[in-house]
Amino acid sequence: MFEVGRDIFRHGFTGRGGYAAGRGRLRFIHYLFIIAFGLFIARTLQLGIQGTNRSRRAGADGAWMVSRADIVDRNGDILAKNVMSGHITLRPGYVRDRDAVAAMIHKVAPYEYSLSDALALVNSSRRFVYIKKYASDAARAEVKQARLEGLEVEDIQTRRYPKRRLFSHVVGYVNVDGRGMDGAEAVFDDYLRENSDPLRLSVDSRVQSVFYEQLSAAMQRYQAKGAMGMLMNSRTGEMVAMVSLPDFDPENRNIDPVENRTFMPMRGVFEMGSIFKIFNTAMAFENGITREYYVAEPYKVLDKFGRTAARISDVRSFRPPRPNLSVEEIMLHSCNAGSAQIALDLPDGTQKEFFERIHLDKPLKLEFGRTERTLMPIKWGPVEKATVAFGHGISVTPMHLLLAVNAMTNGGIYIYPTLQKRGVGAVEGQRVLAPEISARLRSVMVRIAEETSGKKARVAGIQIGGKTATAEKRINGKIDRKKNLTAFAGIFPAAAPQYTILVVLDEPKGTAETFGLRTAAWNAVPTTGLILDSILPLLFE
Repeated sequence: MFEVGRDIFRHGFTGRGGYAAGRGRLRFIHYLFIIAFGLFIARTLQLGIQGTNRSRRAGADGAWMVSRADIVDRNGDILAKNVMSGHITLRPGYVRDRDAVAAMIHKVAPYEYSLSDALALVNSSRRFVYIKKYASDAARAEVKQARLEGLEVEDIQTRRYPKRRLFSHVVGYVNVDGRGMDGAEAVFDDYLRENSDPLRLSVDSRVQSVFYEQLSAAMQRYQAKGAMGMLMNSRTGEMVAMVSLPDFDPENRNIDPVENRTFMPMRGVFEMGSIFKIFNTAMAFENGITREYYVAEPYKVLDKFGRTAARISDVRSFRPPRPNLSVEEIMLHSCNAGSAQIALDLPDGTQKEFFERIHLDKPLKLEFGRTERTLMPIKWGPVEKATVAFGHGISVTPMHLLLAVNAMTNGGIYIYPTLQKRGVGAVEGQRVLAPEISARLRSVMVRIAEETSGKKARVAGIQIGGKTATAEKRINGKIDRKKNLTAFAGIFPAAAPQYTILVVLDEPKGTAETFGLRTAAWNAVPTTGLILDSILPLLFE
């Protein structure tokens, strides 16, 4: 480009024989072009180093807008919120009134800088200094109002979680770009980015706090590896509480192990034990089984050649009230030997079809995420049929179990859960069980809570129903008899359930108070009772 200009300057537009006046004008244009180009380069470098006053003043004047909606609980309590914050910065090379800037630095950061320290910093050769990170609103406002060159406020927005660990799995968190990475932040990311109105969730902070407190105490009391608790509205599908321990701090995620971010009610797959007897009993009712079964001794499962393929026994403490029990009594006393016999009396294919009907056979695609896939029997031989009857040989997530139990007890309607607050009204669902069978199951569950293993979950003023489960964990494909998963699934009010609750403890230990026992009746059930005692006034206020 400069060569073209120089050639024109030397020879003019008409060649070597051009006029002297033309050459003079071209010389002037040539120098003017060089000067303008130099100024352009200098200004570009200046803006790249310093930034424009216009962009900084826009932040100072409040033109910067919060770009992500709040998340609140069902009562409007804030769970996540974008907060305006900022850093006070210094560029010594751009300071004009050094005394005034030094005085302001000392005023907004008196513990960090004395007046002499501030003045020395202003007079230093440093290019850029953070005077105070995450300065208070008052300090930032004072610096902005002073409008001192070289002393500026770098406005930022941060996503804050006032409840911190309490809702870490439910609400989730955002990345450095403000995009949702887990929980409601990820599931409802588009809404949160495009709207200013808060996202109202179905969860209740007060109820969640009770779950969190009691599950944390239970983990400590029974030295458990983990704990889970969920409460669902039986009619609307609203999730009122969901707790998974251990957890993490969404504002300081690096202080907790990465595995703590796993939401175990949806990502953990377990053999859930005797709660499956609810389903086994429902199948017996559907198929009209009315006979009694001999349960006074372990039951031998035979293969097709008549040989013993498995021996189904009960816990040592099991003492049947009589040698023969009905279908209802087998569930009431949680008898493994009787449950296995019921399952083997069912028509071929019944269990597989029933589990498909209540969605235990595949991952669940829920509004707030996808569950882990279930582990179903590869074949349905006599041993598999017998063990699945009491929750062994089949692994599901706690969320699978909660939704299936809810369908068995709410009148027979399978309802998909929601994390958004729903209004009162008809909720779409799928009928999976006759209402009269659902009523019969509820009556047995009431007796369990009043007469047998669920007694420690009872609370004054309301009738509950429930079913306990204690399952020996399978580690690397083998049963570890020293490690249990214990659980209690409950419904209340039992006559017409409004809520379904599930409490799970992972690998609890026996204590002096439990006489060394670590079954559900001694840990998961009393933990549920403590939770219910505190939340009932909140749910029925």
